[in-house]
Amino acid sequence: MTLLTSPDAVILDYNGVIGLQPTRAHWLRLARTASWPEDDLAGFQRAFWNARDLYDAGQLSDLAYWARVLGAHPGPRLLRELLAADTAMWTETDARVLSVLRRAHATGLPMVLMSNAPAHLSTVLDTHEWRRMMTQALYSARLELCKPDPAVYHHALQVTGVRDPRRVLFVDDRADNCRAAARLGLRTLHYNGSSDALQEALLPAH
Repeated sequence: MTLLTSPDAVILDYNGVIGLQPTRAHWLRLARTASWPEDDLAGFQRAFWNARDLYDAGQLSDLAYWARVLGAHPGPRLLRELLAADTAMWTETDARVLSVLRRAHATGLPMVLMSNAPAHLSTVLDTHEWRRMMTQALYSARLELCKPDPAVYHHALQVTGVRDPRRVLFVDDRADNCRAAARLGLRTLHYNGSSDALQEALLPAH
């Protein structure tokens, strides 16, 4: 959508906006690490996602999550390898988006990260250089709530310090998350990979 005036703050999703979606090569690496049959990648992805909401919401430990995916408890070494491969899938970023965010950050625009992410990934994301542009990062595992729960958006709004939700832009690649934000009065940008649209929304006068 086109916004005529700059927002007073922005709430940003991570994966699919700042972070690039995993490639098939990433998925295959993780499936091989899990010793999953290579001809059943779709089956592995189903097992991966079946318990992911609980994992993202901090309801499952790393061990409990991977035990559900694999159907058996992994040993300590395998668990470390799975965590490394899983995390690697989600930490590649979009340079075009980061360029827009750096320009927005330079104007003093408050930016809050709000991501559905498990605890281990959250800790890794906090170490990245771009994370310093964020006023605060809100992760589902720490909140024990996932988007599109309205409580997550209320929490993020409080963090921005902006009282009027109409002055806050929410950016996410998932339509259901954007709809939830819109119901609370936030401006929304359903991000489809266009960094130009993101720049227009954040820096309309530039």
